[in-house]
Amino acid sequence: MSRDTTLSQATVGTEGIWRKAVLVLLGTLFIAVAAKISVPMLPVPMSLQTLAILIVGFAYGSRLGAVTLIAYLAEGAMGLPVFTPTTAPGLLAFAGPTAGFLVGFVFMAYLAGLAAERGLARGVVSTALVGIALSALLYLPGVAWPMAVAGAFGVEAGWVGLSTPAIWANFVAPFLLGDVVKAVLAALVVTGAWAALKPRG
Repeated sequence: MSRDTTLSQATVGTEGIWRKAVLVLLGTLFIAVAAKISVPMLPVPMSLQTLAILIVGFAYGSRLGAVTLIAYLAEGAMGLPVFTPTTAPGLLAFAGPTAGFLVGFVFMAYLAGLAAERGLARGVVSTALVGIALSALLYLPGVAWPMAVAGAFGVEAGWVGLSTPAIWANFVAPFLLGDVVKAVLAALVVTGAWAALKPRG
């Protein structure tokens, strides 16, 4: 099977609206379950949410990956318990301190899928590097929201308009090691799945 296709195309195919709908549903369920799993890690416990998002992006491709994340956010907005336990329920999540990260998830999945489609994520190392880069990019909308955007939208809370050191200490630094670990794990999962698909000689 060609490595120029995505995992979903190589295994079950992505043609047809019903097949795509099932893939989207399964993808949102996968991310929701991962969001509830907390792994002990220093300095803070690590949720597996972004691990699942990277896997979905790499496996589904850009468009289907982005659609899956939009559906996931829609489920959360409707009040379904799909977000991490520390995220506010329903529409409140999109006015909370992590709203920028939620929006960024869509772009994370899209870019992971685009990297897979363009052949930038082939081996373990290149896939892990793409995952690390995308995890870093996720901080752009993630920290822009509490630093300035939330205030511009009239949100009033103690986390709005924090200083750069406070943003670094609360929104970035505690999660960097976990992001690297999850990017490597996503690379191992995706490349392992491709290896399993190779015909045995």
